[in-house]
Amino acid sequence: MKMLSLFACIMLTLPGCSQPQSTNQQTPPMTQNTPSSQIDTATFGGGCFWCTEAQFQLLDGVLSVQSGFSGGSVKNPSYKEVCTGQTGHAEVIQVTYDTTKLSYDELLEAFWTSHDPTQLNRQGNDIGTQYRSVIFYHNENQHQLAESYKKKLNDSGAYENPLLLKSLRVRYFIKRMTPIKTISMKMAINLTASL
Repeated sequence: MKMLSLFACIMLTLPGCSQPQSTNQQTPPMTQNTPSSQIDTATFGGGCFWCTEAQFQLLDGVLSVQSGFSGGSVKNPSYKEVCTGQTGHAEVIQVTYDTTKLSYDELLEAFWTSHDPTQLNRQGNDIGTQYRSVIFYHNENQHQLAESYKKKLNDSGAYENPLLLKSLRVRYFIKRMTPIKTISMKMAINLTASL
């Protein structure tokens, strides 16, 4: 009971998705100490990036998950500007992963289950074009895998409604710096895992 109370306190101190936290920074994909031939990057938009980020951090083989923006016309928008819906950006996560431990197909599976891809420009109570369901592919192989998976899901009737997801070539990723949020999320994840 004490652990659940602590978890609830941590979660309540986390700011909501609509609250600005910090500055943005445009960056190329990140790298780690894993040999570069074993590292790949995937970029997904499935609603509030903080909510999605936490789910992907739990996957074995994920080296890092960074919240940010992509898909818009404004080069370095503030969080407040993205929330207006006027920049064209979606809230996204950029996942850097070890391809010897995790495949792009497995990331796609996690992506499909992390949100509702049948909702147009929203996820739950978060409404706006920045919350759209989107895959930003980094190469043609990712594009083909994403489209194939989408077709299989639509054909299988896995969802009552058709998938409204788009697949777009990633042009750039604007990293969102969230040190306090990230620390709190890691604490919550570690606490949850120990329950």
